[in-house]
Amino acid sequence: MGNALIVIDVQESFRARPEWKDIADPKIAEPVNRLVRLARAHGETVVWVLHSEAGTGGVFDPAEGHVRLLEEVETPLPGEPVLYKTSHNAFTTTRLQQLLTREGVTGLRLCGLRTEQCVETTARIGSDLGYRVDFVTDATTTEAIGGLSAEAIVERTEAVLRDRFARIVTVAELEAELGASPA
Repeated sequence: MGNALIVIDVQESFRARPEWKDIADPKIAEPVNRLVRLARAHGETVVWVLHSEAGTGGVFDPAEGHVRLLEEVETPLPGEPVLYKTSHNAFTTTRLQQLLTREGVTGLRLCGLRTEQCVETTARIGSDLGYRVDFVTDATTTEAIGGLSAEAIVERTEAVLRDRFARIVTVAELEAELGASPA
């Protein structure tokens, strides 16, 4: 039984939004790429998830051309699924659970955009579905919302997920656990 890395919404749609200037980590591709290489080196399943809102005319509308991975992100290899979601989490509107069941996956490693929204929601649902969840906090990012700084949002997310829905871990901690040296 193995793990799967779920890369959530690391897509050009976010860079096309005015809020991108306020994103806490505009170089999010770097830690995500480290995770992708680590997962591949250990034969783990890598699943790419993109948010799509067809027909809206906004940055998440595929017709506008932004619903694609950030340019700096590793290219999915043949056989690595690319799923398109229309909900906040990666499960509800995709075939993710069926894919994970077919692959014998019991543990999830989550990364992506936005820390407190799509990544956190996927962690909660994944936990409820019985998966062991690693929330790779430094491979997520967000911007300030509602008077809270991005740092405060990440801290809150870690606090509510820790030991209830997920193990909070960093890329370097995973690399150390799996015997990989940082890139």
